[in-house]
Amino acid sequence: MAISSKKLATQQSVNQAVKQICDIMRRSNCAGALQYVPELTWILFLRILDEREELEADEAAAVGISFEPSLEAPYRWRDWAAPTGAKRAELQSGALGAVFDFVHQSLLPRLRRLGEQPGATARQKVITQIMSGVERTRIDTERNFLDVIDRVHAIDAQAVDTTHVFTLSQVYEGLLLKMGEKGNDGGQFFTPREVIRAMVRVVAPRIGETVYDPGCGTGGFLAQSFEHMAGSGNANVSSPRDLAALQERTFYGREKDNAIYPIALANLVLHGIDAPHIWHGNTLTGAPAYDGLFEGAPPLYDVVLMNPPFGGKEGKEAQTRFAYKTGATQVLFLQHVIDALRPPKPSEGSLGGRCGIVIDEGVLFRTNETAFVQTKRKLLDDCDLWCIVSMPPGVFSQAGAGVKTNLLFFNKGRSTERIWYYDLSDLKVGKKNPFTQERMGDFFELVGDCRLGGTVERPDSERSWTVSRDEIEARGYDLKAVNPHRVVEEDTRTPAEILDEIEAQQRVIADAIADLRGTL
Repeated sequence: MAISSKKLATQQSVNQAVKQICDIMRRSNCAGALQYVPELTWILFLRILDEREELEADEAAAVGISFEPSLEAPYRWRDWAAPTGAKRAELQSGALGAVFDFVHQSLLPRLRRLGEQPGATARQKVITQIMSGVERTRIDTERNFLDVIDRVHAIDAQAVDTTHVFTLSQVYEGLLLKMGEKGNDGGQFFTPREVIRAMVRVVAPRIGETVYDPGCGTGGFLAQSFEHMAGSGNANVSSPRDLAALQERTFYGREKDNAIYPIALANLVLHGIDAPHIWHGNTLTGAPAYDGLFEGAPPLYDVVLMNPPFGGKEGKEAQTRFAYKTGATQVLFLQHVIDALRPPKPSEGSLGGRCGIVIDEGVLFRTNETAFVQTKRKLLDDCDLWCIVSMPPGVFSQAGAGVKTNLLFFNKGRSTERIWYYDLSDLKVGKKNPFTQERMGDFFELVGDCRLGGTVERPDSERSWTVSRDEIEARGYDLKAVNPHRVVEEDTRTPAEILDEIEAQQRVIADAIADLRGTL
């Protein structure tokens, strides 16, 4: 069934088109987002890859240079999936089951082997990694499969009016959001987009710097960093060299989960990062599942952004690689991040690589476990922990995590002398009033330049205050935010007075019930 490629002029129309695809997949053996998002990932990726390579071939021809596509006929989308494709016509006019036979016996095996051939390009290696876990489609019938294919084909770059709606990469982000919603069990891989945008805005990576996320999940921090560094319409890119650096030599990450790893790769490629250097394996044990895309990665990084898993537990294999041994995943990741930041360059003075990281409240206030205290002491000794933002309790609840969180910002180099706190914990966050950057009040005005760290004093306000290193040490390295400006109303009533008020209210209720009975 061919679907008309009408112009999608509003974000709602794009969302509706994607919803229709997801509805088909839900009734086709893909019950939840954790099933249909990975399936739609490889389908959407192949669609956009083909569109991009057609454009690149035209651009190469216009300047008289050769272009080597990643895929040849009949494995390109335009051949087997497009409604007008020659291979598609051949398959649909053939025997029953011919489409699935081609997909399962020819297409998918070809894509899984593509990056292993001699002389494989970086893009071909990425394609193979994205397709590495796809043995066959999850969709139950050829009719439903072709319906999905046709609807994906209709959502192309020409169909989406980018004047009014998001680009296709952001359409894909909407799918990832569904996977991260409460009840879909994908929250551990997904950080709310507004939190990511706020953290990237503070850390402010620049072209020429390397960006690293050692637990990258679906790649949100890396994708948002690319958008920030490139600017709207690549406004910050001043030369082909800058663009090549951004696309090929800037973004590095690690991801353990077999299902999420290819989603991260697809997400980054769809955002325009041609060579995402994602290491597949357990960051904390150092055991790789596939490290072919990580060749040439630097040992230290200019910028680290991450949200380590909440409440994770690690075994002895991971703990033996760290100075301060604990099963707490977040604490081990914090040690890893400190060690991954580069030291200051001679031209920078006392501050080097910088980091923004999400940490749950328990890590900040726990002082009864040696490894927690030692790690926080290392953080304050080796880095300038200059800012802690206390987040509202409900920020991560839509992503399946109800823990209280904080954002930590620090720079490698000089030790911490003072910490500037900013308190957002009183904000009410829910489905009807989501967390946005606009709700962060004057934070962005007060926070200043991340590269200055704690070398400058930041002002106090109703939401902000500063704590000295001496105070932190006196508290046994309890880093929890306690706003000294917040007035807590104290209930001064005695127990007897409270009981009297309860009895008075009960009499009011009893009188009201008696009046109602009298009207019956």
